Amino acid sequence: MPAPRRAALLVLAVLLGAAIFLVPAAPASATGIVRWENRVSDRILDIGISSPNLEGPDWSVKVVRLLLPPGWSKDANRTWPTIWVLHGGFDNHRSWSDNGDLAALTAGREAIFVLPETSWCSAYTDWYNGGNWGAPAWEKYLLEDVRTTLESGYRANTTRAVAGNSMGGLGAMKFAAKYSGMFQSAASFSGNVDPLHESGAPGGPDRPGQGCGADWRRVWGDLPAQRDIWRANNPYSQVNRLTGIPLFVSYGQADGIEAQFYEQNYRFVDALQGAGAQVDERYVPDQGHNWDAWRIQMGNALPMLLSSVGA
Repeated sequence: MPAPRRAALLVLAVLLGAAIFLVPAAPASATGIVRWENRVSDRILDIGISSPNLEGPDWSVKVVRLLLPPGWSKDANRTWPTIWVLHGGFDNHRSWSDNGDLAALTAGREAIFVLPETSWCSAYTDWYNGGNWGAPAWEKYLLEDVRTTLESGYRANTTRAVAGNSMGGLGAMKFAAKYSGMFQSAASFSGNVDPLHESGAPGGPDRPGQGCGADWRRVWGDLPAQRDIWRANNPYSQVNRLTGIPLFVSYGQADGIEAQFYEQNYRFVDALQGAGAQVDERYVPDQGHNWDAWRIQMGNALPMLLSSVGA
């Protein structure tokens, strides 16, 4: 690590009173490199990871927050399953612990909860970038760089579940569909599960995407030219790939954003049921697009998520 960056991190640690430990760089062949660790509390460990799959100068560092199980240490003689919890648009790695009470909800559970930071509108995908691809490649970063880092150095095993709210619900269902066998269950809370509006949900092909302001031509390309890319990233279009694992889908209709996603979600659930998927649907009409709802629904989904990974 360059001396100025090392000095800056040490000064920051002193100013914040945080236990930040610089980590030696991984071998040159590694894609994702752990730059630092910060033990926030007994249960919370933040890891700063850089990767060429991240956009920005010098492989900008993103944070992965871990909620740790009892007895965890980097040199433990056992491993734990992981439950990935993906944040929504404009949120980050702190959102589920700060706003969703996830540490309290998961206390004593025998799993590592993985809360990765992406961006304000990552869509949990490798961006098309006019056909040039390249950074940001969020899918590669999470499922290659972060996953490999956790399974090689942080006592995570290969049994996984995934959940997320809003944009994170899109990511959870998309990952579970695209990577058969990687996740043993998936949960979506107020998820943007049909950004293509292929179900006929309001919005239509003239207004694809979601409400976080991304240039969707940069994310998945133009329509109809890159429709295959859109469909590959659209959970509604991939319901036939979601029939082998337990699923949880919650949504409401109480405010403007939730009302937009209401149509997507009930049509998504109908399609899942038609395909023979095992889905626990929680439609609560007065549920809004907010943390009050997501805390409750995470509590409802946790038994399924934990059971699926044997925790």
